[in-house]
Amino acid sequence: MSLESDGRGSVRSAAAVNEDIRALLVRTGGWLSAEDRAVYERLVAEWSAAVRGEVIEAA
Repeated sequence: MSLESDGRGSVRSAAAVNEDIRALLVRTGGWLSAEDRAVYERLVAEWSAAVRGEVIEAA
């Protein structure tokens, strides 16, 4: 699970980030430790940025 960024926001698609979120939740059985929660929060922020970027590109 790599968090790639070039300073302008997410460089991965929302779908790719969503796969990482799902994998994290499956791996942990849905119970997040403090460390896992931090990863989850970073992934959700990256996913949100990717969605915004995809919406802007589609407009």
